[in-house]
Amino acid sequence: MAQSITDLKVGRVLNHDGEPYVIIWNNFMRTAMRKPVMRTKLRGVISGRVLDKTFTAGEAFELVHIQKSNAQYLYKDDDNAYFMDSKTYEQFPLPIEMLGDQMYYLKEGEETMVTRFEERPIGVELPPKVVLKVVDTPPGVRGDTAQGGTKPATLETGLTIQVPLFINSSDSVKVNTETNEYVERG
Repeated sequence: MAQSITDLKVGRVLNHDGEPYVIIWNNFMRTAMRKPVMRTKLRGVISGRVLDKTFTAGEAFELVHIQKSNAQYLYKDDDNAYFMDSKTYEQFPLPIEMLGDQMYYLKEGEETMVTRFEERPIGVELPPKVVLKVVDTPPGVRGDTAQGGTKPATLETGLTIQVPLFINSSDSVKVNTETNEYVERG
């Protein structure tokens, strides 16, 4: 089946120079008198290397099949985050540098989706929104703004986001994992 450059979406994994790369950013461009192009930013699944690649219409590329399985996040140390497969109870590490900002959304003991390439764990797939507890935020003062406002809040995982003034310490909030933004009270 012929593939179109519009199949290159964020989160898809493709084979580039014999190594799997995940698309972490894309931008479709069409200009007059030229072929359409898809500009992408790719992160090497194994190496962690980030590179920019532009695909033109009609250029061949190979999407890679990624397996997904449920796993429980156990704990982390200085270098790795440890998970346990929900079916086999096998424990395995993933380097913290590979997970990056996704670590801010993982709570000990919670289930998550682990992605694998050729049976090797390569990352996690976060839900679109997660509920986290606020551990520190300054008190909101009534009348500070005419339209409502925001203040910084530190969450239980160490993530700092902007929340509405009515949110207090020990409240739970729902956070968008793609934009790092407050959505609603949890």
